[in-house]
Amino acid sequence: MNSYLLKAEIQKFICTHLKSDLTKIILKGSPFKEVSIQELAHQIAAKQKAEKKLPTWFSAEKIYYPPKVSLEQTSSEITANYKSKLLKGSSIVDITGGFGVDCYYFAKHFKEVTHCEINAELSDIVAYNYQQLQQQKIITHCGDGIEFLKNSAQNFECIYIDPSRRNDLKGKVFLLKDCLPNVPEHLDFLFSKTDQILLKISPILDLTSAISELKYVREIQVVAVDNEVKEVLFLLEKGFLGAISVKTINMHKKKAQKFNFQWSAPVESVYSEPSAYLYEPNAALLKSGGFHQISAQLSVFKIHRHSHIYTSKKNIQFPGRTFKIDKVVAYDKKKLSKLISGEKANITTRNFPKTVTQIRKELKIKDGGSLYLFFTTNIDNQLIVIFCSKE
Repeated sequence: MNSYLLKAEIQKFICTHLKSDLTKIILKGSPFKEVSIQELAHQIAAKQKAEKKLPTWFSAEKIYYPPKVSLEQTSSEITANYKSKLLKGSSIVDITGGFGVDCYYFAKHFKEVTHCEINAELSDIVAYNYQQLQQQKIITHCGDGIEFLKNSAQNFECIYIDPSRRNDLKGKVFLLKDCLPNVPEHLDFLFSKTDQILLKISPILDLTSAISELKYVREIQVVAVDNEVKEVLFLLEKGFLGAISVKTINMHKKKAQKFNFQWSAPVESVYSEPSAYLYEPNAALLKSGGFHQISAQLSVFKIHRHSHIYTSKKNIQFPGRTFKIDKVVAYDKKKLSKLISGEKANITTRNFPKTVTQIRKELKIKDGGSLYLFFTTNIDNQLIVIFCSKE
């Protein structure tokens, strides 16, 4: 930490330039000999990002922001607040503490919270920021979280883990065992220190794969904000061998869409041609893979086994977007060109051999407007286009 960044005049400079062009600021150079222009620019950019993602930190005085990667990887306040309400008790330890947002919210529901962070500078930053936020319930420990547990005589009511993907994987598909810490490898040891583990995994990790690598999975939570999956949470309970409960939530400012089901429940969808209404599941629901459960629970029809859009005669409350179907036509490039060429439309593809970009180019359709087009495949394996308006 460069403590000079916390001086009143430098903090004032940072706050004054939150709306300024960073490029111009960098070109002018630092007006303070104690700090570089790069340090100033980073604090300004980080504080800008915190305004929406971390409003509590943004509003507090003299907050010190960490390197860019730590800020990008941290939970947002909205997701940290959500997951903190899943558990409560006397003690919880976060063995992959990061910027400390999760611990800050765990402290609202646990009597004692321990934050472990292997990066010494980041650990110092977190400890300092907790003081600025007047948070005294959190104990910060600099060091490897697994080693901390091995050297601690204490057992905890819960262990929270947000493993990071190893850098050497690059663009490859990865497993939990490819992350740090390797949770599957340490699982038996972790359960010697607690009866509950809350594990946050990457949204791109396959749920079936993760389940196969773990044991005692009681619950999976898929959390989306404004239709973007932000977190996938696994709640493990020592000795639990029952059915896995899957809960999805898509949070908006005005409301939250929820849909729950059991992972292994033997259900099958019912199918139909497009009817009066079309339903598109939200991102959390799509990630959960509960495609047949949607049909069974909500009494809606799937348009095709692999299309993942639904239809019904009557309008229902659906965890996603709802559209009124105006007409359905067979996919024919020439006929469609005459019908909608040059028009504006919002295009979605589901189980269709061409991309949105390809369709726009070949049919000369501009983005936007009030028309919604779903390019998909029906129950007879025919390519179709569903013309819709927003309900």
